[in-house]
Amino acid sequence: MTARTDVVRVVRISAEPLSRAAHEDAVDHPRAGARVVFCGVVRETDHGREVVSLEYVGHPSAESVLNEIAAEFAAAPDVLALAVSHRIGTLAVGDVALVAAVATEHRRAGFELCARLVDEVKHRLPIWKRQVFADGTDEWVNCP
Repeated sequence: MTARTDVVRVVRISAEPLSRAAHEDAVDHPRAGARVVFCGVVRETDHGREVVSLEYVGHPSAESVLNEIAAEFAAAPDVLALAVSHRIGTLAVGDVALVAAVATEHRRAGFELCARLVDEVKHRLPIWKRQVFADGTDEWVNCP
């Protein structure tokens, strides 16, 4: 499949806060019957341990990889528009770490595509997470 460049609206690795609303607005499309937005948010606990903050560290190729993923999904015929961004840097509980948005004609396709997009980003994107806990310990997650 060939990527349709007009479909990919936002692809960004950012040290600045991410806006759910901006991603949803970016995928506005007159044929869309569904706009599905996912926000991955820093939660206050992980496996029963209190989380103070997360630090995301990205490889220099992260934005290129994210562009590749977006292009692959944009090639799907059901996708009318797509936007995806991931934070880097230190985030507090409640901060948005990942936003993915898709527009499709029908809701089922929108939910399925957005879920697959998030899974693919989490699987392939070279960004690693360091969790800092209230007891002063830390842990790296999904780090090679």
